[in-house]
Amino acid sequence: MIRFFGAGLLLGAVLVAFVAAVLGALPQALVPAPVRWVLFGLAAIVVLAREAGLLRFRVPENARLVPEDVQHLREWGALQFGFEMGTGMRTYSPSALPHLLLLAVVLVVPFPAAFAVAVGFAAGRLAMPVQSNAWSDDGAWSQVWARAEPVVRPVLAVACVGALVLAMLAA
Repeated sequence: MIRFFGAGLLLGAVLVAFVAAVLGALPQALVPAPVRWVLFGLAAIVVLAREAGLLRFRVPENARLVPEDVQHLREWGALQFGFEMGTGMRTYSPSALPHLLLLAVVLVVPFPAAFAVAVGFAAGRLAMPVQSNAWSDDGAWSQVWARAEPVVRPVLAVACVGALVLAMLAA
């Protein structure tokens, strides 16, 4: 089941990356690179501050849970739900990092690298349910995550921003 969910995540993320890269071709062609880098840098600072707990603000999200009929559709339901999560059409967003990724693809990431960003997003989204399912059936993963989150969240944010900067520099 997790394979279908992962495939759906990847398909959805690739679709969003393609659309964002196509739309991003306009600002990347018309707005000077230093201006785009400054805009992205300012957004990255704000997101890093949010992930470190220094700023608090809501990010856009479509806060909907897994529909019950997904369970009855088995593999196709997992694929559908993964696709919806990969596109951001059905998901809670506890982090601002996906929004920063989207902005990066529009402003500074070269077209081919947008697909690497999509793969990274899908892999990151898949990591949590895989780890949760592998940990135990008693919900202990939630407690482990709650203890680790204050440290892991800013580390992931710095790693994400660093990877985006490397993608930009590779252009």
